Amino acid sequence: MKVKELAVLSKAMMQERKDILLSIMFGFIAGTAGVALFSASGYMISQTVFAPPLYTLIVLTSMVKLLGFVRAASRYGERLASHRATFSILSRLRTTFFAKLIPLTPGILNKNRSGDLLARIVGDVESLQHYFLRVAYPPVMVVMVFLCTVIFTAVYSFWIACLLVAGMLITAFVVPGLVVSWQRKRSDQVRQQRAKLSSEVTEVLYGFRDLKIYGQLAQREQMLEQASDSLAREQQRSAAQLLRGQSMHILVTYLVTWGVLAIAAFLIGKGELSGVFLGMLILAAQTVFEESAAMAVLPAYKQDSEYAAIRLAETVQPGDVKDIQAERAEQDEPGQQGKRGKISQDLQGNHSMIVDGPAVAIELSNVSFQYEGEWRAALKEVSLHFAPGSKTAIVGPSGSGKSTILDLLLKLRTPSSGVLRLNEVSINELNEESIWRNTRVVLQQSHFFRGTIRDNLLADDQNLDEEREAERLLRVLNAVQLQHLSLKDIVYEKGENLSDGEKQRLAIARAMLRPGTLWLLDEPTSALDYVTEARVMKNLMAQAVNDTLLLICHRLTGLEQMHQIVVMDQGRVVETGTFDELMSQKGYFYEMKQIELQMIGDQGA
Repeated sequence: MKVKELAVLSKAMMQERKDILLSIMFGFIAGTAGVALFSASGYMISQTVFAPPLYTLIVLTSMVKLLGFVRAASRYGERLASHRATFSILSRLRTTFFAKLIPLTPGILNKNRSGDLLARIVGDVESLQHYFLRVAYPPVMVVMVFLCTVIFTAVYSFWIACLLVAGMLITAFVVPGLVVSWQRKRSDQVRQQRAKLSSEVTEVLYGFRDLKIYGQLAQREQMLEQASDSLAREQQRSAAQLLRGQSMHILVTYLVTWGVLAIAAFLIGKGELSGVFLGMLILAAQTVFEESAAMAVLPAYKQDSEYAAIRLAETVQPGDVKDIQAERAEQDEPGQQGKRGKISQDLQGNHSMIVDGPAVAIELSNVSFQYEGEWRAALKEVSLHFAPGSKTAIVGPSGSGKSTILDLLLKLRTPSSGVLRLNEVSINELNEESIWRNTRVVLQQSHFFRGTIRDNLLADDQNLDEEREAERLLRVLNAVQLQHLSLKDIVYEKGENLSDGEKQRLAIARAMLRPGTLWLLDEPTSALDYVTEARVMKNLMAQAVNDTLLLICHRLTGLEQMHQIVVMDQGRVVETGTFDELMSQKGYFYEMKQIELQMIGDQGA
């Protein structure tokens, strides 16, 4: 694992150093107490053969009981401290990863399949929880407990101590090395199959209805079964190789134990070792290798942790996860700090959007933007000005860059060049959360959570008194022509039980309930019929009469009331003006309007 990929994990571990030190202390006491317990038991058994005095047996029995209590209590303390540290580290890792991930949306959603991204967010973060318990912790315990045991056995026999050292080296390095060589290719295959299955399951869940309609569900189910079977087979092979490593560890343990027995018997025969110590040394050797059992599976957990860290680092590229505060500081423009009436500074140094007047002024100066991997720019040197309180419609064919402007204003994306300003302040100086908080937004696709109509209307304010707010909510529902709905009506996840038109009107109602004097509307009524659209827009315009409003639309009806119409094509502004001005010019907008009138006439006929 590279240092930069381990940095976040190391930082999280350092923050839990108290519990880590406690777990090491308790683990060492438990390990040495276990070796001492079985050594004392072996010595006591051997002493009983020679019919020692009663007080000797009382002392040995009491020592065994005391060591058993110490071992159990310290093992409990070790488990408590180590698992508390592990879960705290996992919580910090999850929080850190999400903090780095959030600024990258929505662009990151275009780089990764949803299932793969979900596997990284859940599975890879969860995999890192094993790093401390299964990777960093066992070697420390093995070295400390083995060292004490070797020193203890060296008092009785140098050769037995050397044999324990040899056994430790084999179980700590040779066996894990063999497991690594077996697991390297197999682990990669398991991870690839798991990511593939996660991606396929996610796509089937998202596209279940379309697959059902087009008769592709059975084929997809078969693909899922094949992917699941492949993953199960790879996991079985991986588990078999881990078991092989554990079996080798047990084999080495018994070989060392038989070696201790042979050496001790030889030394007893020569009179260099008292026979009463034979059981003690054998049980000590057998017990101490229990502490190194975790070394057999350490490589597998180490590979999983490294792979997870690499995937998470790839998800949030180093260039994309610069400290947000530093990035804003780099982007601040000189001369803006004096405009205290336009912006304020919060405790973290970010600027909050505070508007003096009744509405927001918007300015785009030579703004260009190009999506990553695209061969053409979505916006090309666009310069626009929207006066405070103005109503502007942005029209044009699909792919002309209309929605991209809204994304830039919401700081969901960063322009490749040029400057955007709100109330003469660069948008780079504004905290994106304050922009969202002071903007009424309706995007093409709005998300709805499982709950009631009321829950979805008040998605950002659930602490309001229901009775006091009921009248206001019902009034808004009536304004968007949803008077047939009750506040207690259930909404399924993603609004599956609502029509597209109901979803759009519910999204508009949600925006009408929010604070803010800037409206950004992206095709808010595309699924509505002309009559309902006219009623909804009339009520919306009445509420936004003093606010700045940007409306992206394909329909050209009802634009007579707009102060300005911006016509875009292929990322450029081709025409601007009022409805009458553009119609009199008989340019691009005029041609679009004639086509629309012809289509409406054909439908009426």
